[in-house]
Amino acid sequence: MKIQKSREIRFASYPHGLPTEANFTLASEESAPLESGQVRVRNLFLSVDPYMRGRMTSRKSYIPPFETGKVMDGGAVGEVVESQAAEFQAGDVVTSNFGWRETFTAPPDALHKVSRDVQPLSAYLGILGMTGMTAWAGLRLVDVQKADTIYISGAAGAVGSVAGQLAKLRGCRVVGSAGSAEKVRFLVEECGFDAAFNYKSGPIAEQLQFIQPDGIDVYFDNVGGESLEAALSVLRVNGRIIACGGISSYNAEEARPGPTNLFNITVKRLTMTGMIVTDFMGQQAEFEKEVGGYFKEGKLKNKETVVKGIENAAAAFIGLFHGENTGKMIVDVS
Repeated sequence: MKIQKSREIRFASYPHGLPTEANFTLASEESAPLESGQVRVRNLFLSVDPYMRGRMTSRKSYIPPFETGKVMDGGAVGEVVESQAAEFQAGDVVTSNFGWRETFTAPPDALHKVSRDVQPLSAYLGILGMTGMTAWAGLRLVDVQKADTIYISGAAGAVGSVAGQLAKLRGCRVVGSAGSAEKVRFLVEECGFDAAFNYKSGPIAEQLQFIQPDGIDVYFDNVGGESLEAALSVLRVNGRIIACGGISSYNAEEARPGPTNLFNITVKRLTMTGMIVTDFMGQQAEFEKEVGGYFKEGKLKNKETVVKGIENAAAAFIGLFHGENTGKMIVDVS
């Protein structure tokens, strides 16, 4: 299969506050002839993730920033259409970090072959991908046990919904917060959470304390801000915090004050541990075996919000910050 042109999304400018579509451009790239040792892949599904907002800055971070004028990178699952490398042949399904484009050419060591038997293949970007692994690794990071009560903020998102389901499989009591009544129903009725509440309906601390008057053992933080402050007030002595994300402040134009009750870390002897999923890549095979097994057995729900067309990738990304996704946000470019 010969592909002459490929559309891609390029990073156009640094956003101030919430990104807009003006910060991205849609462009076309001519496909060069395949050279020896190269593989050409046609992407089927692209991942858009909140962490990408942290790359839209000139400041140094734990990952390199996006370069203006260059194509955006991100998780993707695609199909090999041409191969000049012995490791792959046409028809193979692979995951890569060459997202935000319709096709690409790469060396074989930049690709990870996966099974076509898994459906939908987009699951490799969510529950069986980096977001699923983030949830799995976070729970292991603080040794979540059967007797624990865990509160998860941003619980209807890609990481939170998987973290809650995995915690239930471990025998935990699971409480989540989300931004709409529909998402609250999703958490309880589909993901099996014991309780959930709409953080927009009232002060988070009051709602969490009402649901869990005897406190929580673990807080899985995807949001930061008010949710973190609420958790600090409700955590029991020797409680643990998984510091995974802080989406509430990703688009803040000025630094926001931290929680007013940080001294609870001292008084309650709390442990707060930060995590970046790439630190756990050496455990990927273990993750794929455990979580892949649950998925095949039907023990995990794979919820996706799917946007069609690469031309809508930027809108899908921006939608993350408006709460437009339930579960994993996916762009279908098949």
